[in-house]
Amino acid sequence: MSIIVTGAAGFIGSNLVKALNQRGETDIIAVDDLTEGDKFRNLADCEIRDYVDKRDFVPRFAAGEFGMVRALFHQGACSSTLEADGRYMMDNNYRYSCELLDAAQRRGLPFIYASSAAVYGAGQVFREGREHELPLNVYGYSKLLFDQRVRRLLPHARAQVVGLRYFNVYGPREGHKGRMASVALHCFHQYRAEGRVRLFGGCDVYAAGEQQRDFVSVEDVARVNLHFLDHSQRSGIFNLGTGVARPFNAVAMAVVNALRAEEDRPPLGLAALIEQGVLHYEDFPAVLRGRYQSHTRADIELLREAGAGEGFLDLETGVARYCRWLLEQERA
Repeated sequence: MSIIVTGAAGFIGSNLVKALNQRGETDIIAVDDLTEGDKFRNLADCEIRDYVDKRDFVPRFAAGEFGMVRALFHQGACSSTLEADGRYMMDNNYRYSCELLDAAQRRGLPFIYASSAAVYGAGQVFREGREHELPLNVYGYSKLLFDQRVRRLLPHARAQVVGLRYFNVYGPREGHKGRMASVALHCFHQYRAEGRVRLFGGCDVYAAGEQQRDFVSVEDVARVNLHFLDHSQRSGIFNLGTGVARPFNAVAMAVVNALRAEEDRPPLGLAALIEQGVLHYEDFPAVLRGRYQSHTRADIELLREAGAGEGFLDLETGVARYCRWLLEQERA
């Protein structure tokens, strides 16, 4: 039986395909839009049965052209929080997702999809409840609106439906994301090119580099997705983060010290990084004021109840693994 992954050439989708391969799963239908052709590299070392363009997929899937299907992982979306074209965002993230969900329900197929912590906006409570949800941009709204549709469906769903609200994901295969790539990847490239890293200066009540996010490794994101594949009796909307908020300064420190370790150099503390000019702060961008989450921390109680809320990599371990992977790619 096939497993379908939309957004398969993207960041999380390709890591999910790779994780399925590591479990011996190769009967995978990869769905994506390769207009940005270089994304093929994310699938070059993966095993799939077929590739289908996203524009052709929905009618073919609804018609049952792919035979026996075990589950559908819907990871495809426009993930840019800076995208201003609301019509495009709603068509790509909301309407397309609705069509897929309806087709999966008609066939009684498990449907596991990517939501986002962006639904919480500038709130301080990150719990899966409507009273805590107020997105700051149309990306977050597109995700929230689909979550709301799922909530209405769940009481009478024909098959499993799981929404995973990703917090700040970092890790391999995100190089194509450009400005929307993780802080870890930006810090890696800056340090390799300039010998220093740059972070935002202070904003709101946060000092320079002290804005806090819940940073989660893509390894853990793939693991949690597969947990729900293995437990098809569980449905719902779940936060997917570590439950720990860490400052951007900690990410920069983790990257620099991981790279210093590769050179057999001792680690540096935050004060030393600043004093030596390795860590530099830039003015907070005016375009982001009022549209920026300065603090996120997933409430993962529901994820724990579902059996998937333990065993997350800590930031330093996850970032060090990521840096080693990036160095390996440079040497290849």
